[in-house]
Amino acid sequence: MEFRPCIDLHEGKVKQIVGSTLGYTNQTVVENFISSYDSSYYAQMFAQDHLTGGHVIMLGQGNEDAALAALAAFPQGLQVGGGITAANAQKYIDAGASHVIVTSYIFHDGRLDLERLQHLNKLIGKEHLVIDLSCKMRDGKWYVVTDKWTRFSHFEVNAETIQAIENYCDELLIHAVDVEGKKGGMQERLVRDLAAWTSIPTTYAGGIRSIKDLEKFNQLANGKLHITIGSALSLFGGELPYTDVVKYCKRAGSCESHL
Repeated sequence: MEFRPCIDLHEGKVKQIVGSTLGYTNQTVVENFISSYDSSYYAQMFAQDHLTGGHVIMLGQGNEDAALAALAAFPQGLQVGGGITAANAQKYIDAGASHVIVTSYIFHDGRLDLERLQHLNKLIGKEHLVIDLSCKMRDGKWYVVTDKWTRFSHFEVNAETIQAIENYCDELLIHAVDVEGKKGGMQERLVRDLAAWTSIPTTYAGGIRSIKDLEKFNQLANGKLHITIGSALSLFGGELPYTDVVKYCKRAGSCESHL
């Protein structure tokens, strides 16, 4: 298990928001935290702590400069997502991103567009591509949600579809949309399902709020999944000390590597 930190950008600032409130015109975005520091401050911190594989997410317009500043501060150490398409993916790779993260571009109109996925895969290489399968439950099954998590796609997340989509990417990023940003505990069934279904590096996000939660997460995942933590983390106004998370995950990862 690795700790994969996050830098969420909204209106050019580092924020923590409840992601499920973002994409609606008739609903106020719930902001858990607005930082007085810029994106490069956090990127430099993660570089000093040797935390590679974290993600910079651009939530809406006006975040490109902040994203590029983070990438410049930690070259090859961060992944970037939010509005990534075939037209701009290479720009972020050239700017220092280790990977780009895509969802809505390849899941438009509610379905997986295999042609777009194959084109992007060929354009930047599988080794630079992370697919975001952030999902919600409907009728007892997991479905990818797109367009700032406002629309259910027809893409069910299960063992078969994950096995197929892993052929096109280097990693997976999966937010448990129903619990993300709410500091109310993880989606345990999703953690167990992902641990059983995935065979490439996969990062889970959503609901972790304590070291006890981290311990339970690692147990449920059998050490297979990586973790990211947002609103609960002390860096972003929460009560969970950042240094405790770094120490725990490094210790857990070291133990797993010797099993």
